[in-house]
Amino acid sequence: MSDLDIERVQVYAVGPETTRYTWASDMADQFMTHNVIRITTRGGLEGIAAAASYTDHDFDRSVAETLRPLLPSLIGTSALAREHLWYRLQSHNLPTAPQALSMIDIALWDLVAKHARLPLYQLLGGARSKILAYASTPMLRDPQAYVDFVAELRGQGYQAVKFHAWCEADRDLEMARAVHARHGGSGLRMMLDAEQRYDRRDAYRAAADLETLGFTWFEAPLVDTDLEGYRDLRQRVNIPILPAGNWVMDPGLVWQGIRREAWTSVRVDASFAGGITPTGKIMALAESAGMTCELQCWGYTLQQAANLHLMLAHPNCTFFEQPVPYPAFEFGMLDVIRPDAEGYVHAPTGPGLWVRVDWDAVRSATFLAIEETGHRRPG
Repeated sequence: MSDLDIERVQVYAVGPETTRYTWASDMADQFMTHNVIRITTRGGLEGIAAAASYTDHDFDRSVAETLRPLLPSLIGTSALAREHLWYRLQSHNLPTAPQALSMIDIALWDLVAKHARLPLYQLLGGARSKILAYASTPMLRDPQAYVDFVAELRGQGYQAVKFHAWCEADRDLEMARAVHARHGGSGLRMMLDAEQRYDRRDAYRAAADLETLGFTWFEAPLVDTDLEGYRDLRQRVNIPILPAGNWVMDPGLVWQGIRREAWTSVRVDASFAGGITPTGKIMALAESAGMTCELQCWGYTLQQAANLHLMLAHPNCTFFEQPVPYPAFEFGMLDVIRPDAEGYVHAPTGPGLWVRVDWDAVRSATFLAIEETGHRRPG
């Protein structure tokens, strides 16, 4: 037995009563479940991770319940065996909640980086120590609300903003023109995320208009699986085109999108794409094709932290996605991630993910808890 053998795993499905947002007109305000995992070794070392799930009407139990049957396989296994566990735990039968494997993998990387007494980004490669952030907005009430909010964000030092709006081409473009008319000459970089809700005609029309307005990129105009539609759109316009990164996440599938020249940049989220292990592979695939991999960070602080460390470890990511307004995304944390006055997010200085959890707050909002120690009661 080794002090790095896994002895206990705890899972918390947390339903905090924070402000709820939406990012498309056909969505209800979302219940954002904070799924947290805590892996402890025989020697008392601890790794943590989290992933959000977004649902209408009520908080989500699927991620925690997906983890439940996986946890016994962790007990007694070395925390150093991350690649082995990543392959071993994958289901080759039916798809499962993607956050489950991601949380295990990220927590193991956090644990091993703590064992090495290094910030995770340094263990992964340490390409840089800061990255420019863009403010990622929820859907607001009207174009003027966006104009005013951008003014606030610029006052905080942001040099880039990404808009989630109604995902209706005419309304979204009205907002984009209004924001550009007020802030377009300031050097502010702007992006639009259509959340996979346009058809091909509206995608082309919007892309052409956003290109004229000088937008930095156009994100998720089509469903992720429409690789031919993405390729056709890229051939018609010059504005960079990105996928949502929510459906094409497996390294093999991402490689198919790269080969088909479907996107200008790759986009995934480590807390959905299987964790640090496969996301590092995806970033390497993008780099080999001369592309950036613009990681998502929409979610709670622990989710943001995992993606931030990958961004800092690899050179081919341009921005850190900072969800705003801040409070709803910072529940249960003693440490949070925010940009400085010039819009940069800096590397954590302590070992692992280096964001501390307020466990009392987490437990107070937990509606489903699971613990596995390998010592089961007789049935």
